[in-house]
Amino acid sequence: MGLLESFFGLIGDLTWGWSLIPLLVIFGIFITALTGFSQFRFFTRMFRVLSSKNQSGDPNAISAREALLISVGGRVGGGNIAGVAVAITLGGPGAVFWMWAIALVGMATSLVECSLAQLYKRREPTGDFRGGPGRSILHGLGGEFRWLAVIYGVCLIAAFGLGFNAFQGNTVAGAVQDSLGISRFITGGVLAVVAGFIVFGGIHRIAKVADVVVPVMALGYILMALIIILMNITSLPGVIADIVGNAFGFREAVGGGMGAALAQGLRRGLFSNEAGLGSAPNVAATADVRHPISQGITQSFSVFIDTIFICSCTAFIILLGDVYVPGAEGIDGIALTQQSLVSHLGEWSQYLLSAMILLFAFSSIIYNYYLGENALTIMTRSPMALNVLRVAIIGIVFLGAVAPGATAVFFFSDPLMGVLAVVNLVVIMMLLPTCLRLLKDFRQQLAAGVDRPVLHPEEFPDLDIDRTAWTGVDPELAERN
Repeated sequence: MGLLESFFGLIGDLTWGWSLIPLLVIFGIFITALTGFSQFRFFTRMFRVLSSKNQSGDPNAISAREALLISVGGRVGGGNIAGVAVAITLGGPGAVFWMWAIALVGMATSLVECSLAQLYKRREPTGDFRGGPGRSILHGLGGEFRWLAVIYGVCLIAAFGLGFNAFQGNTVAGAVQDSLGISRFITGGVLAVVAGFIVFGGIHRIAKVADVVVPVMALGYILMALIIILMNITSLPGVIADIVGNAFGFREAVGGGMGAALAQGLRRGLFSNEAGLGSAPNVAATADVRHPISQGITQSFSVFIDTIFICSCTAFIILLGDVYVPGAEGIDGIALTQQSLVSHLGEWSQYLLSAMILLFAFSSIIYNYYLGENALTIMTRSPMALNVLRVAIIGIVFLGAVAPGATAVFFFSDPLMGVLAVVNLVVIMMLLPTCLRLLKDFRQQLAAGVDRPVLHPEEFPDLDIDRTAWTGVDPELAERN
């Protein structure tokens, strides 16, 4: 076991330790420039996904909004509550500024990776769509790169399907036990049963649950933070000044100054919004949309919601309170968020936070499951293998909840997520010219007065596109195909 831990520790050092975060940041800036600052140019268009007028005409298809909410539900989790608190504890208030910065950059990266996932998606016999970096490798780079798709799939299953689901079960069971005194076995059992009901229902049941759960948890948490901001509105300018001042070293709140703020903000921001890590594109590909760039824009919005909205809520809850003391050793993580909330609203609020954590963790569990399922289909189409994966994930959620020490077994999760991100970045780099062609087509249609651009596969004859995935979205397109 010690040898394995050392091996995966080395992988973690080679990825997250010194290379991956700068690469994600630099490449994100590079993509932002090449796409013409797309995350800002299409910013107002992102909100169109919330309107029912922009949903698929097929009632049986996964809509753009449902795919958005699944990915938001997966991105929003412990990282937004505990992770932000850790970033502030180790990096000071300035870490929040760099979390905002990496989110704005990551929005462009997310647009590219999710647009590619949409382009190379495949229609299943059931009528559903499957896609993601694995299929972008197979159909964008070619069959000779199947080995790269297999590496990607194995890392995705191990990191998200198994490891992170154990951590989610552990997080929610611990929070519920601490605040409500409910046994970990009860919480774990409830999580396992409900998760089992959802995952055996497939992507449609996951989408329907996310369409209800995610807005409730996200809007509820944002509303709670807004109440706290209004209660402390006179302190808000000072807090924002601390965030900016500490971010650039004008005010040193913790040891390490600007360097600590930069490192913690970038690291926690990337862990939270997942831009460039290759996870969200798997869900983005399930949506029935008219043009790949449309869903890329929608997934940029997911990054914005995760960091600019949800992470900022946690930051202001902590920084507007009196529990957090810059540079002092003491509570951190989820306990800091919880106690800060209590200092603002009273004891009852910790129970509300526990309910929020339960929803956050649950939405992440079903999201992580789908990532594992989609990765498995790259390697095998066996229904038996799929059911084994479902049962294994339900068991791991329960195990993570009832045995806190069991999560130590999944020490390989973060290093393998690093490998996952490296593979995904390689794919993005190799297929970026293709995405820029799509973006050009999208902009040309907008310039010609087309309000909702449509992909015409015959205009890209050199690309391995599943034509059946792009018929029926527009009557004119259906006739031409």
